[in-house]
Amino acid sequence: MKTLATLIGTIAPATAFAAANVPAGDEGIFVWIFLGFFAMIVVGQLVPAVMLIIGLAKGIVSKTKVKDEVQ
Repeated sequence: MKTLATLIGTIAPATAFAAANVPAGDEGIFVWIFLGFFAMIVVGQLVPAVMLIIGLAKGIVSKTKVKDEVQ
């Protein structure tokens, strides 16, 4: 247990100093690549979701029309 506490105690402060010298607003190209990749994932997930919602709405509307014609 002491070993784990010592390990965590030495690693935790090291992560605080990892990005200490980066000025604000100077992200670089890799941050923009990561954000673009993240945006592509979000859009890629939205397209099937919108198609599913449209299909669901069409299914609900078509079933109500069929019930009206039968009665």
